[in-house]
Amino acid sequence: MQQPFETAVTEHGPTVQRVVRAVLGPGPDADDAWSETFLAALRAWPDLPADTNVQAWLVRVAHRRAIDVTRGTARRAAPTDTLPERPATTGLPGSGDPELWAAVAALPTRQRLALAYHYLGGLRHTETAELIGGTPEAVRRAAADGIQTLRRTLAPEGAPR
Repeated sequence: MQQPFETAVTEHGPTVQRVVRAVLGPGPDADDAWSETFLAALRAWPDLPADTNVQAWLVRVAHRRAIDVTRGTARRAAPTDTLPERPATTGLPGSGDPELWAAVAALPTRQRLALAYHYLGGLRHTETAELIGGTPEAVRRAAADGIQTLRRTLAPEGAPR
């Protein structure tokens, strides 16, 4: 016969608390993991086989909840005293230098995409090749041709091209 859930909490609660504090450190995350452990255990309690090692089962549940808390913490934004770099207003199509963006828009599609993904998106040529098709060498050539065309188009009169 299975013991009442309240007895399991009283008996194994301190063990679970030590486990989550060891994994997460003392603080609200450990307290949350402890609470979530027993909430999950309460839901599964009616289906738990009578011969289950309750402490081992609770520790396993606590371990999983601690991992969930750790993952959740990693996903949340962390407050900071220093602000990240401000997004540039130049470099966005339609803002800044309209002549530059008109020249980019006039490039052949493959050159325009190679430039956009590599120079603006920061992708490597291999990643760009996966997106637009072809080999990395062909993408590198298209990007170089696009840069050369932009230099010719935008260079001042009399400047070396």
